[in-house]
Amino acid sequence: MTQGTFLPPGPVIVLLVVFILIAVRQVGRFRFRIWQVMCMGALAVLFLGEISPRDALFAINPDVMLFLLGMFIVGEALEESGYLHVLAFRLFSKARSGRQFILFILVFMGLLSAILMNDTVAIIATPVVIAYACRFGLPPGKALLALCFAVTTGSVPSPIGNPQNLLVATYSQLPQPFLTFLVYLGLPTAISLAVTYLLLTYDVGEGKFECSFDERQDRIRNKNLARISRISLALIILLIVVRVITGPVLIPLSVIALAGAAPIIILSRERVKIIKTIDWPTLAFFAAMFVLMQSVYNTGIFQSGIDFQSLTSIPLILSTSVCISQFISNVPFVALFLPLIMKEGMSVASLMALAAGSTIAGNLTILGAASNVIIIENAEKKGYTITFFEFIRIGLPLTLAQVIIYAVFLAIL
Repeated sequence: MTQGTFLPPGPVIVLLVVFILIAVRQVGRFRFRIWQVMCMGALAVLFLGEISPRDALFAINPDVMLFLLGMFIVGEALEESGYLHVLAFRLFSKARSGRQFILFILVFMGLLSAILMNDTVAIIATPVVIAYACRFGLPPGKALLALCFAVTTGSVPSPIGNPQNLLVATYSQLPQPFLTFLVYLGLPTAISLAVTYLLLTYDVGEGKFECSFDERQDRIRNKNLARISRISLALIILLIVVRVITGPVLIPLSVIALAGAAPIIILSRERVKIIKTIDWPTLAFFAAMFVLMQSVYNTGIFQSGIDFQSLTSIPLILSTSVCISQFISNVPFVALFLPLIMKEGMSVASLMALAAGSTIAGNLTILGAASNVIIIENAEKKGYTITFFEFIRIGLPLTLAQVIIYAVFLAIL
C-alpha cells in the first residue's frame, strides 16, 4: 500500500489545506490572513522535505519580486506624501453630480490602476471616494462599489495592473507585454467600464447621508517627498514608453519598478520609514507561493491528471478562471495553472483570457480580489461597509457581461 496509490503526494495535500484555509480564513478563534496561510504551506513542504532549500530559493522569481518591491516603494511614497490624495481630490472636484462622480471613479481610478497596481490605488482612493460621496449626497456604499469595480476592471489591460497579470507577462515572456495587453484587452475593458457605469447609475439614489466632506484633506503632507514621488511616477511612465518602443531586451519589468523607486531611496529623508512600511506581507506571500507551487509542480500530478488540451477554449478559460479564483484566489490560481497550460502552447489570445478572467473574478464577489478586501477594510475604519449581497447584486450581472465581452473580442483577434 503506497502513498502514491491511495493518497496524493504531500505537496498536493498541503496545497489543498492552504486553499481551504484561504477560503475560510478562520479556524476556531484563529483568523488567518492569506499571506500567513501561504507561508505556512511553504514551510510545510520544506519541513517535510518535499522541496530542498536550494530548489525553493531558485523557485522564487526574482523579476516578479523586484518589480513588486519597487512598485510598493513608489506606492508607499505617493501615499505618505499625500500626492495621490491631492491628485484624486483635484480630479473629483471637477464632477458636478453623483453620476458624473461615479464616471470619474471608473475612468480615473481605472487608468491609475493600470499604472500603479490596483491594490495601491485601493488603499489611496478609499478615503477620497468616501469624502466626495458625502459631498454629492451619494450613498457611500455605491461609491465604494464603483471603486472596487474600477480598480479591478481598469487593471485588466496592463501587465502591471495587478499581480496575476504580472505573472502572465513574466511566465509567457511576451516581447511587448504592454502593447499586447492593450491591443487584446483595451477596447473590451473600455466597454466593460461603460457597462459598469450603466449598472451603477441605474438607481443612484442621491440624497442626504450622515457623513462629512473635509476640504482640508486636499493637502500635500510632505512637499519634498511629493516632488520626489512625481519624479518616480514620471520615470515609470517614461520607461514604459521606452520599453514599448525598444522591446524587452534593454528594460525588463523589474528595472522599470526599481528605477522608479531609486529617487525615493536616494533622495528622500523618509527612505527608512517607507521601506519599513511597504507591503512586506504581500512580498512574503509571493515568495511562499513560488515555493509551494514549485513543489506541487515537481510531483507531476497535475501534468498527468488533467487534460489541459481541453482548456484551450477562450470562453472556458474565462469562466474557469472566474469560478476557481473565488475559492483559491486569483494569484495562486494563475501561479499554479500558468506553467502547466503554457506547455500546451497556449495562444496569445488564450493567455489574455487567463489574465482577464482571473482579474474580473474580483467583480463577482468580495473575496474574488484582494483590492476589494482592502477597500472594505479601510472603509470600515470610517464607519462604512459593503455587504456580500450588496456587492454580488451588481457584481454577478457585471461579471457575466464582462465574460461575454472579453470572450467575443478575444475570439475575433
